[in-house]
Amino acid sequence: MAEKDTIFSSSIKYNGIVDFPSFYKFCYDWLTEEVGLDVSEEKYAEKISGDAKNIDILWVGTKKVTDYFKFEVKLTFQILGLTKLELVQEGRKIKTNKGSVQVKIKGILVRDYQGKFEVNASRKFMRSIYEKWVIPSRIEEYEVKLIGNCDEFLSQAKAFLDIEGKR
Repeated sequence: MAEKDTIFSSSIKYNGIVDFPSFYKFCYDWLTEEVGLDVSEEKYAEKISGDAKNIDILWVGTKKVTDYFKFEVKLTFQILGLTKLELVQEGRKIKTNKGSVQVKIKGILVRDYQGKFEVNASRKFMRSIYEKWVIPSRIEEYEVKLIGNCDEFLSQAKAFLDIEGKR
């Protein structure tokens, strides 16, 4: 069985004007193009009450780094009270949304994701020696890279929300 270590866990919150379809696309594009993740939507749930929507989304993104290491990123979007909003900007009407957005991200480093070392007890022992004495610097390198990717995603998402909200 693969070893999974949660290396990074954080979240951002934003309350205000947000063009949700643009934000959704921005997040997906950034994760697939900048980080190279294969992103799948595991959950999308909408609850409508009056003219407001509450949306829960779960994405899981994976990227094979080597034959031994894999990045796994889990993102949870929780949008509360999303309502349609029409603004006048530079003399023209713009349709957008208003609501509360929370984005949670977990960065997980998966080791031996193919289970090659799980065949028997001697291979498990060899894996522990391999990780402790042969590749500790490589493990740290991949952890730093995963933390950097997750942190940069949160920074980019927050910047997008701040810029969109000020328009």
